[in-house]
Amino acid sequence: MSWNDFYRRRDVIDAVLRRAERDPHGALPFAEVAGAREAFGSEENLLLALQYKWTQVLSGRLRSEVAGPEDADGVPGGGERDHVDAVSRAWRAAVREQPTLRAVLEAHAGRYASTDNAHEAELRMLAVTAGLAEPNEPRAEVTRIGQAFVALLEARAGSRTRSRRANPVGQLLRRLAPTA
Repeated sequence: MSWNDFYRRRDVIDAVLRRAERDPHGALPFAEVAGAREAFGSEENLLLALQYKWTQVLSGRLRSEVAGPEDADGVPGGGERDHVDAVSRAWRAAVREQPTLRAVLEAHAGRYASTDNAHEAELRMLAVTAGLAEPNEPRAEVTRIGQAFVALLEARAGSRTRSRRANPVGQLLRRLAPTA
């Protein structure tokens, strides 16, 4: 792939995510984005590129929170024996950084075997990095552990959002803050 191809694909991904902001759980705006078919050929390839982008964001966050054994002393979360909190922070930070990307991937889960395989690899990465599973355990079991872990993270994030919305004092303070 040439640099021109790289930039064209990046621009298409950015345009797809901008359009998807209106309805991230809706249809993938593949046909509406100029150059998408030329850059990716199919929706499946575009979804794979979106999954790759998500993996880059998430793995970067994981690296900053957990780090490797060679530099664990100087990284926040690196000295923790239990990496569940560090992985949770990394996942939440990635979701905050790329909410539309995450929502688009969730909305299109199960459409293609290739994207499902990439998502399952992400789940295994989270389970192993959090210390909830070992790399040598059966793939299906590690995937289930990762799936349960992400479900807990999503449930916790959802309960925080609901509790913020339900708090009338918090709503009042948000309304008053711009005037203060």
